[in-house]
Amino acid sequence: MKRLLILSLFLIIGRIAFPQNVILKGNAPGAEGRIITLSVLQDPLTNTEQILAREKVDSTGKFILSVPVTEIMVAKLSIEFHSAGLYITPGKTYEINILPYKYNDVKELNPFINSTNLQVELVKLPIDDPNFVIGAFDDIYNTFLVENFNALYRDHNKTLLDTLNARLVPVIEGSQDSYIKNYSDYKLANLIQLTQSMNQARIGYTYFTTKPLLYNNVEYMDFFNSFFTKYITVTSMILKKNDYHVLLSSPDPYKSMMKALEADSILAPGQLRELVLLKGLMEMYNLVPDDQKKILTVLNSIEQQSTYPKHRLIAGNLQKTLTNLQPGTPAPAFILRNKDNNSSIKLDSLKGKIVVLNFWTSYCTGCTNEMELLKPMAVKYKDKVVFVSVSSEYYRTRMQMFLGMKKDWKWTFLHIGDQIDLLKAYDVRSLPLFVIIDKEGNIYKYAADFPSSGLENSIEQLIQSSK
Repeated sequence: MKRLLILSLFLIIGRIAFPQNVILKGNAPGAEGRIITLSVLQDPLTNTEQILAREKVDSTGKFILSVPVTEIMVAKLSIEFHSAGLYITPGKTYEINILPYKYNDVKELNPFINSTNLQVELVKLPIDDPNFVIGAFDDIYNTFLVENFNALYRDHNKTLLDTLNARLVPVIEGSQDSYIKNYSDYKLANLIQLTQSMNQARIGYTYFTTKPLLYNNVEYMDFFNSFFTKYITVTSMILKKNDYHVLLSSPDPYKSMMKALEADSILAPGQLRELVLLKGLMEMYNLVPDDQKKILTVLNSIEQQSTYPKHRLIAGNLQKTLTNLQPGTPAPAFILRNKDNNSSIKLDSLKGKIVVLNFWTSYCTGCTNEMELLKPMAVKYKDKVVFVSVSSEYYRTRMQMFLGMKKDWKWTFLHIGDQIDLLKAYDVRSLPLFVIIDKEGNIYKYAADFPSSGLENSIEQLIQSSK
């Protein structure tokens, strides 16, 4: 009995993936003193990023990052908002050369405008490493797809799949890694769907019903997102007959919707069914505004009740993503240095007062024109409203020189510094951007009107409603 118990424990432990450190070290000429980060996607639906490591590039341009991981995954190496993707494998050390880049040439720190791909060289890469194998696989696959797209898509020439497979087998046959095998299978599944070599039901059964969910395999999730787009409302002949408005209005909408999805045999596994439900709820959110609160209720139920930890995480991220910057939700927090770089301002410290936040740069004429109109408001409401202008230009000195000529701009000025993620948090895609935050630190209006087109009216309305 004791021997059987020991053997059982050994088998259980053998299936557990223990974390092993991945080490990335190398050179980044031109990035001396800047922050380099390694991140992964926290979940495959919202694409929320999780930072695994964050270090400063030293004065000689060298860096080293070390993180524990349990499986192969796609990671992103970033310097400011410039990035490159790579696969990281537990226990591996990667020597990386990031080709020189003139980071100082960037005038405006805006990840939505100025982001570029870092040119990265992986030194002494073994031929069985996923970066090498998948890179070679993709080169053959992409070239073949371009050369034969019409024959595959228009003519549904199924024999071409055998031709491509024969070219790809030598690339992956030496690899023992399941990640690469699954990557290959789901990459080819796209072409099976393109050529209609299988009907949709057979594809769903073959690639999803009978297979485990592979959250961290980029090709699995790409194919999942493609196959299940609008699946429960349009594609599935069975599920599209459901009245989801009625299901969302039931006493327990989470259970009601899971039960309704059972009618589709492709979704027989509960884990798959729940992930498809999460994707469907994300798609439904903006279709019927009256159902939005009900959808958030279902997502909250999944976050609290799901037996799958990954789905609880996804449900929580979906709630944040769908309500991001909506009225009544918390304004993204920040701590930024002031214009003179001698103190910091924390957004939380401004609770109890209305905050008018705006993002700008000194060379944005539209920004400075609007701020001239902001000047009398800052005087008029100085006892009731805190005006905060955040400069997203790279050089603090440029902002300081400009403000030196604007002695009558007497409100709070901050500099973005290295807090570039704040621009993503506020979705700053164009300048200027104005945001009104209420006394509780929640979004009142995003994006708010400009001073030239109604900002003061919004301020007055909030002041009156706050009495």
